[in-house]
Amino acid sequence: MERQVYLDNAATTAVRPEVADFMAPFFGKTYGNPSSVHAFGREARKAIEAARAKVAAAINAEPGEIYFTGSGTEADNWALHSAFERGGGHIVTSAVEHHAVLHVCEYLKKRGAEVTYVAPGPDGIVGPDSVARALRGDTCLVSIMYANNEIGTVQPVREIGAVCRAAGVPFHTDAVQAACALPVDVKADGVDMLSLSAHKFHGPKGVGALFVRKGLRVDPFMHGGAQEKGKRAGTENVASIAGLGEAARLGIADMPVKIPAMKKLRDALIDGILNGIPDVTLNGSREARLANNVNVSIKHLEGESLLLMLDMNGVAASSGSACTSGSLDPSHVLLAIGLDHETAHGSLRVTFGLENTGADVDYLLEILPQIVGRLRDMSPLYEDYKKRG
Repeated sequence: MERQVYLDNAATTAVRPEVADFMAPFFGKTYGNPSSVHAFGREARKAIEAARAKVAAAINAEPGEIYFTGSGTEADNWALHSAFERGGGHIVTSAVEHHAVLHVCEYLKKRGAEVTYVAPGPDGIVGPDSVARALRGDTCLVSIMYANNEIGTVQPVREIGAVCRAAGVPFHTDAVQAACALPVDVKADGVDMLSLSAHKFHGPKGVGALFVRKGLRVDPFMHGGAQEKGKRAGTENVASIAGLGEAARLGIADMPVKIPAMKKLRDALIDGILNGIPDVTLNGSREARLANNVNVSIKHLEGESLLLMLDMNGVAASSGSACTSGSLDPSHVLLAIGLDHETAHGSLRVTFGLENTGADVDYLLEILPQIVGRLRDMSPLYEDYKKRG
């Protein structure tokens, strides 16, 4: 193996050394239970509240509007469950959501919910007008993700928020891929609830947060103790919460430099692939796109074989969501934007993180055409295509 290049940052990111150092004291010296009234507990509580303020600042919220969870998935579940329990009836979401939203909707349908799945355009964008047309008198929640985890499309969240605000319907957005990757402002965006997860922006795994706008009541999702103002029981994961806060602070501070740098890598890779390999299409919007996301469909080959050969050459990438790895079904996102099953099976997702450089792009552009050529030579799909041509 010549080198190792990690290009799967939408699945997870490496914990920043500064974040790991920041977390270290909470595994040793500052180990108190935050609910305890003694000095050890007060120190832990102080760390949690400091993290709450950092996360709030990252999305222009108030600290009291932030509730810590065990993951972005839990935050999504909490938002949808609470809205249905309080409002009942009808939920509006999109066909390109993460399964942390889609599977909850399927569960809630068994409990009497009606769900409208708004279709995206070919670029993956969910139109505000389409959301407006889907609303009903009994709609209890609209849940549209901020940016897609597979194709990187950034949704018109602010416009969708305005539609929801005009109709008096709560608006939730899954911002797991967007937080610290682009400017997020819950006040300007008209968002009522927002989910995020630390491990997507170089924080630890196993900790997330749910923003709940002040005045919007949510039911407890975990029952037991009085943690998180009685809304989420269980002794807090102090070290990880502290790491979440610090990763959010650093992520926002880095944004003016990070976003242009990643866009440069992204655009160089997109241009290099489209110009260097025939029969390749870019998935998602070219303009309304996360700075670190490249998703292409390479026709006439199987994506799994492509990933295995990239791995043999030291490159870690993916064909879509890490949460569905091992599934033989093509991506629901790619099918929703109009790709056929054969084309969807040949998808490649590359996502950059802080460690990546132009040398990583150059290396991938060096080996990818060779791998694609080798796989196509072995592919019956390509043989059929050549015969038809």
